[in-house]
Amino acid sequence: MNTFALILELVGTVAFAASGAIIAIRKKMDIFGVAVLALTTAVGGGIIRDVILDVTPPATFRDPIYALTAIAVSIIVFLKPVRHYLTGNHAVYQRTMLVMDALGLGIFSVVGVSMAYTAQPDGGAFLAVFVGVLTGVGGGVMRDVMAGDMPYIFVRHIYACASLAGALLCALSWHALGQVPAMVAGAATVVVIRILSATFKWNLPKAD
Repeated sequence: MNTFALILELVGTVAFAASGAIIAIRKKMDIFGVAVLALTTAVGGGIIRDVILDVTPPATFRDPIYALTAIAVSIIVFLKPVRHYLTGNHAVYQRTMLVMDALGLGIFSVVGVSMAYTAQPDGGAFLAVFVGVLTGVGGGVMRDVMAGDMPYIFVRHIYACASLAGALLCALSWHALGQVPAMVAGAATVVVIRILSATFKWNLPKAD
């Protein structure tokens, strides 16, 4: 993985680890539970990605930086002043969760595309987009299931579709724009769609 993709993945790891830790604290988990949920959220999508791409063992198990970063974030969030600030005010909690989750979703969606093109250069855009979306939403789904919640992907304002839009833009512009512009554009698209959909309550049609 090149330096740019590594930096993006570490930022995404911090964002998703924070979202996992915050939910764990809201669920009154102890510090071990907070660390486990943060770690699962941060690396879950990447593990799914690597298994699909036949990258074994997955990067999470080959380089401890991802796990150590996630655990460090969980400990910081668990500190009494931080957790009281994040969970003591519902508006602060909702805003922090939205930003962290949107950032992690956007970054991991395009990192998944990047990894797909790197591991399978002839795999095509469909594989890249599919892997990108799974990388983006995988950790969040694991987090919500472990926390006993309905996964965000099924109930939150435009979630998986935001990941799909960003991954699709990144994959289709990869060869025309180059890696860095394509990844930045794709991640920004996901973040903007997520924030706008939460702000204006955009939802997909639901069954009656």
